Amino acid sequence: MKILITAFDPFGGEATNPALEAIRSLPDALAGIELITLEVPTIFGKSIQLVTETLQQLKPEAVLAVGQAGGRSSLTLERVAINLNDAIQPDNAGQIPVEQPVVVDGPAAYFSTLPFKAMALALCAAGIPAQVSNSAGTFVCNHLMYGLLHFAATSMPGLKVGFMHVPYIPAQTAAKPSMPSMALTDIVRGLQLCLQTIARPDSAEGTVGSELATGSLH
Repeated sequence: MKILITAFDPFGGEATNPALEAIRSLPDALAGIELITLEVPTIFGKSIQLVTETLQQLKPEAVLAVGQAGGRSSLTLERVAINLNDAIQPDNAGQIPVEQPVVVDGPAAYFSTLPFKAMALALCAAGIPAQVSNSAGTFVCNHLMYGLLHFAATSMPGLKVGFMHVPYIPAQTAAKPSMPSMALTDIVRGLQLCLQTIARPDSAEGTVGSELATGSLH
């Protein structure tokens, strides 16, 4: 199985992006899975363009996009992406779209097609804090997730698409003592577990235990 894993470059004044550092630490192959990593600009429009062009070229079976969510304390698997760009800060090109659709006349929302509940359960079973989130926000993370799900629905049937947010790493919170963080090694280990879960033929959505709280990004 071939899986594409994407992560954004640093944004919002941060010197690093833990999502990017994590995918850079992944091997080229994992338990029979061919892994392809891609750095994506934190820019409305260009992010979708780059990833969809890569998908057309490489034709993986699945894509997992990863982003930073400062303030979260766990790895969060996103359930849904909405057709809305509504930024409160500029992207890395200075754009601040307000109340704009990701895709004109596109559906209001798309649900992740990855086994996000099974992924979250695998993380919890390994002792890595994890949640299922019902909001990917309205910044470039949600923008990319929606754009990739729309691309899969309209141009690449069968492609599985999902998104995971990761917390800050400790180096980012040295000057933010009230902010939670997670060790990069745990983020990388969590990514590997998620990728192995995606590749398992028996992974499917189902009930989740009480250990999975539903989080949200505000």
